[in-house]
Amino acid sequence: MRKKWSSLVLCLLLIAAIAAGCSGNGNNNGNGAAANGNSEGSTATSSTETGTPVQLKYWTDDRHDQEYIKELINKFNETNEDNIQVELTVMSENYTQSVDIAFSSNQAPDVLRLKSANTAGFVKKGYLAPIDEYLTDDLKAKFGNLLIDDVNRFEGKVYSLANTGLTLRLVYNKDLFAKAGIENPPVSLQEMVDAAKQITEVGKAEGIYGFALNFKNPKQAFDRSIREILSLSGYQGLGFDLKTGQFDFAPYSQVVEYFKQMYNDGSILPGAEALDIDPLRAQFAAGKIGMYLSFSTEPGVYQDQFPTEINWGGALAPTLDGQIKGTSEIVSAGTWLGISAQSANKEAAWKFMQYMYGDEVLKTYHEKGFGIAIVPSIVEQAKDPEIGGMEGFLVGEHDSLWPASPNVTPEGSTYADAFFKYILEGGDVKAITDDLNTRYNAALSKAVEKGEVTVTPNPAFDPAKPQGE
Repeated sequence: MRKKWSSLVLCLLLIAAIAAGCSGNGNNNGNGAAANGNSEGSTATSSTETGTPVQLKYWTDDRHDQEYIKELINKFNETNEDNIQVELTVMSENYTQSVDIAFSSNQAPDVLRLKSANTAGFVKKGYLAPIDEYLTDDLKAKFGNLLIDDVNRFEGKVYSLANTGLTLRLVYNKDLFAKAGIENPPVSLQEMVDAAKQITEVGKAEGIYGFALNFKNPKQAFDRSIREILSLSGYQGLGFDLKTGQFDFAPYSQVVEYFKQMYNDGSILPGAEALDIDPLRAQFAAGKIGMYLSFSTEPGVYQDQFPTEINWGGALAPTLDGQIKGTSEIVSAGTWLGISAQSANKEAAWKFMQYMYGDEVLKTYHEKGFGIAIVPSIVEQAKDPEIGGMEGFLVGEHDSLWPASPNVTPEGSTYADAFFKYILEGGDVKAITDDLNTRYNAALSKAVEKGEVTVTPNPAFDPAKPQGE
C-alpha cells in the first residue's frame, strides 16, 4: 500500500487538468447561501434541550457495504451527544432518477452518496451544499491533497471528501474453469470467448453459462467491462481519444465484436438482456456463471449480501490481443458523501459526515474490502483487507488513474445502446461506429462552443502512464 501511494497522489493531483471536461461550468445555482449553518445549529440545540431528535435521511446506491454502513449508523444513533438520528435508504439502479424526483418535490435526503459519475451533475443542478466552512485545519491536512477541481471541488467550493477508489477486474468461478479444463483466467479477448464457450458446453445441462453482464442497463454493463479491457489495451475506456481530443469508437467496436461472438455462441446467460447486477450476482454465487467483469466491491458482496461457497477470484481484465499496453483504470476516486442543499439540518448532517470520515471508519472500510483506501493517513494505517477474493482486486503495478473524458449527450442513441443492439441484432459495425463518431464529436463541438467542456488534445499521451507519472 505504501509503495503505491506516491503514484496515486500524483495521479490525483494531475487529474484536475482534464477532469474539467466531465462537467459544465459548475454553476451551483446559489448553493453558497444554502450552506449557511446558523439555523441548523439552532435546530440541533433545540432538539437536544427538548429531547426531540434531529432526523436525518441518508441515501445511497451502494449495496455491497450496506451491512457495515447500517452498523455505523446504529452506533452513531446510539452514541452521538447531539440527539441526531440517521435513517439509511439503500436505492436500486434508479438512484440518480430518484434523487432528481426527490429534489423536484422538496423531499430530498440530508446526506447523499456521491460518485464521480454524479457529483458534477448534482452540483450543476444545485443539489449540494458546499462544506468549506466545516473544514478544520486537521481535515484540510488529511484530505487537502485529494481536493480535485471538477471532481469534488467546483468553482473553488468543496462538496465532498475522498475515501476510496475502485479497481476493475475479471470475476471468475475457479471451479467452473477447472471443470472445463481451463487452467488460468483469460488474458486476451479470444481466450475469454473460448473459455466462455468451453464452460457453457460442459455446464449448459445444469443451467451454467460461461459469461454474463447486467445488460438491463447496457451502459452500466459496458462501463464495468469494455472500459477496463480498453484501458489495459492502451485506449481510453469510454470512447474518447486523448491524443486527438476527439471521440473514436473504433477500438470500442473491436471489443464489441468479441462480446457479439459470445452471444452468437450461446455462451452468455439466457435472459441477460433483462438482468440487473444483483440478480447476476445471485446467479454467480449459485455457481451458474463462469465469469463477468466488475468492481472491487464484489468481495464484500459475496461475503455479506450473497454469501457463497464457490471457489472464485479476481484477475486483470483480458486485453484485445493479450498484451498489456495501458493500465487498469481506478475509478470513482475523490468523492464519498455530500450534504443536500435542501437540508434543514446541515450542521447535524455535517456531524454525521464528520463521524463517517473518521480514521477508524475509513480504515475499517478498507480492511473489510469495501473499497481501496486512497487517503494518505489511512493508507499508512490500514492492513490489507481480510476478505475472500479481495487479493485479486488490490492496487498493483498495472493500476492507475486515467484522465477523465468529456461527458456529452449526442443526438440519437448512445454508444452503449447502439453497440448492444448490434450484439443482439447484427448490422454493419463500421457504419455504426462511424455514426457514433460523427454524432459524439458534433455534441462535443457544441459543448465546447457553449463553454460546457474544455478539451486539450495531447499527442504525446502515454497509455502506460496515463497521468504522466
